[in-house]
Amino acid sequence: MDGVIRGRDVLANAPLIVREFGVGCLFRCLRACVFGPRTTFLDCVWKKS
Repeated sequence: MDGVIRGRDVLANAPLIVREFGVGCLFRCLRACVFGPRTTFLDCVWKKS
């Protein structure tokens, strides 16, 4: 276990992510899964990129 988010986890929990953290966080997570460097969920939550 290395703590890196995966696309299938983000998609499976998309309603929860939007409800608790907002749409922007969901898009940052999806972008990190598709394009970005390997990152953790907390990096997506707290970074405003």
